[in-house]
Amino acid sequence: MTEVQEKPQQKKLRQGYTTGACATAATKAALIALITNEPQTETTIYLPVGRFATFQIEGCEISANEKVSATVIKDGGDDPDATHGAEIIATVTWTNQPGISLDGGIGVGRVTKEGLPIQVGEAAINPVPRQKIAETAEQVLQEFAIEKGVQIVISVPDGVEIAKKTLNGRLGILGGISILGTRGIVVPFSTSAYKASIVQALNVARASGCEHVVITTGGRSEKYAMQKYPHLPEEAFIEMGDFVGFTLKQCKRVGLKRVSMVGMMGKFSKVAQGVMMVHSKSAEVDFSFLAKIAAEAGAPVEYYEKIIGANTASQVGDMMVAAEIHSFFAKLCEYCCSEALKEVGGGIEVSMTLYTLKGEFLGEAVRSGEINEDDWNRR
Repeated sequence: MTEVQEKPQQKKLRQGYTTGACATAATKAALIALITNEPQTETTIYLPVGRFATFQIEGCEISANEKVSATVIKDGGDDPDATHGAEIIATVTWTNQPGISLDGGIGVGRVTKEGLPIQVGEAAINPVPRQKIAETAEQVLQEFAIEKGVQIVISVPDGVEIAKKTLNGRLGILGGISILGTRGIVVPFSTSAYKASIVQALNVARASGCEHVVITTGGRSEKYAMQKYPHLPEEAFIEMGDFVGFTLKQCKRVGLKRVSMVGMMGKFSKVAQGVMMVHSKSAEVDFSFLAKIAAEAGAPVEYYEKIIGANTASQVGDMMVAAEIHSFFAKLCEYCCSEALKEVGGGIEVSMTLYTLKGEFLGEAVRSGEINEDDWNRR
């Protein structure tokens, strides 16, 4: 009898918690300590996702002037996160005014542009965390039958440095990070946080009056895009990472009239294939497809085997440059535009510009918002 080998089970990835959940937990611990005058070592809160979670309190400082600061270390689980390991501190004090007031302290950004869910001038603490912090504080006050007013200030000591790794500056959030989280948990390797930042960036662009945005996969391609479109404001440039299809659909959703894609061969050769999630692990480059485009561009037949045997899309691009077959890049851009229009169902103008890694122009194409029969039959 043949022995059946079991497939090794993948390690279950550990979930983490959002900055909003950490701020809520720190607030609850600080408020209880303020009321009881007893330092707290842990606290349990009810997450927006609909379950309880217990947080360790790394520090709980009770001051003589009736002020308490409690610290939670942000744990992002197995999800790569710029805020993982950050100290999230809630400081609570009694006030002479009734009710609960909430603000951001050191390392929490402040909103300076329209288009975000927080009013200009306010601390970048998003609506769900705001609500959960206030609700949790109110529950504690009711539990202890306290009728005093409370001021809550959320701080992140390293927030200014952490914010440099985020899109906050582009969004007009200055001076630190945002306190985020609609669910309270961070799903490992989830795309939700990055997608949310794309949506926010597009909302800011529209609120700034932009009808034309430029979407890029990273900082290098954005640099080349800014050189190509110097007349556009900073808000018009959106780093979409690998989420091409999602970003295109969001551009149409917010009513943009024109979207320009700018980038390099590696990722956009996938877009030309109709692949709209261009992470290196999501799909491989189809070299037979690139060979087909080369043939359409008039490349001699001997290039077919060379392209099929290539290791990277950039290598194919180098071949075409060396052979002076520049129409290859224009055709690749045309395919990108065609697939982008198919992805969104038409209705917007799309352009594509390709560069080398060193910023040398390779080719471009522009398509109006209509899809024709050829678009559906190109592959």
